[in-house]
Amino acid sequence: MSVSAIRQPGAFIPIAMSLAALATLAYNLAVFGVTRDADEGTAAHLWQLLMAGQIPFIAFYAIRWLPRAPARTLRILALQAGAALAAMAPVWWLGL
Repeated sequence: MSVSAIRQPGAFIPIAMSLAALATLAYNLAVFGVTRDADEGTAAHLWQLLMAGQIPFIAFYAIRWLPRAPARTLRILALQAGAALAAMAPVWWLGL
């Protein structure tokens, strides 16, 4: 995978957003612990916005680059999926 492939905004923005969502979750867990409130807090809403906001970037990247360089694009999409799953795993594991 070339370095120039990951420099495309459609490639690195979703990964950065997943890492930001994971950091938001980690910070909230470190400060408040595992809490199950009736009302979702700011961290939960921010996490949801970061995760859902990735979809247009991923779709744009896939539509634009999949026909041009399918192998490289699939590797980037797999990396993006892995980052998203890493951000979702603690939510599922802790039942948040």
